[in-house]
Amino acid sequence: MRDPSALTVKLFADGADRAGMLAMYGNPLIRGFTTNPTLMRKAGVTDYEAFARDIVRAIPDRPISLEVLSDDFAEMIRQGTRIAAWGPHVYAKIPVTNTRGESSVPVLQALARAGVKLNVTALLTLEQVRDAGAALAGGPPAYVSVFAGRVADTGRDPVPLMAAALELLRPYPNVELIWASPRELLNVFQADAIGCHVITATNDILAKLRLIGRDLREYSLDTVKMFRDDALGAGFTL
Repeated sequence: MRDPSALTVKLFADGADRAGMLAMYGNPLIRGFTTNPTLMRKAGVTDYEAFARDIVRAIPDRPISLEVLSDDFAEMIRQGTRIAAWGPHVYAKIPVTNTRGESSVPVLQALARAGVKLNVTALLTLEQVRDAGAALAGGPPAYVSVFAGRVADTGRDPVPLMAAALELLRPYPNVELIWASPRELLNVFQADAIGCHVITATNDILAKLRLIGRDLREYSLDTVKMFRDDALGAGFTL
């Protein structure tokens, strides 16, 4: 089993818990950060801009993706420009469509022309990848986030789709592919095997990096001990 430090795929931490983000910042394996309004809400964030600006100051030297909040394209452009101004390492996250299913390609083109670093989010199809890559071509550094975990949730194998997405983006050297929403640590090695540029994962998944290469007999014994300790702790009897 490979040493995590030998991975070529870049590991990004996905979350909105300040303490957790700063803990991951102390890990040299973590090369960047992503978040979204859903994660912020779950973490109890009440002031979006205050939280975002604080994190941008606390983590000044790794890419951080922060999402626009509007469903209106003109307002997305305004918010994306504002978010990008918070720091040179900030990427404005733009959803691939609005809630009416209308493509955000015009937004991507406008912001890329303005020099805004972007992270296009919530992609699940190769058509979306193709259109996003073309819209970002020749612009500043950008990410395209394909939600491979959600693809897997539908019973489809995400690996062939991600490999095809990588090929679609190959002509655009300024655009990197993110394997988003992984469901297990194995996805890190799958992403690495196909040459994916980035995988972003929650702290719960990233914490499992310590299990890489662990002896399976030993891990089995620890599992048995866990069940026994929990039965005793609960006071179960038969």
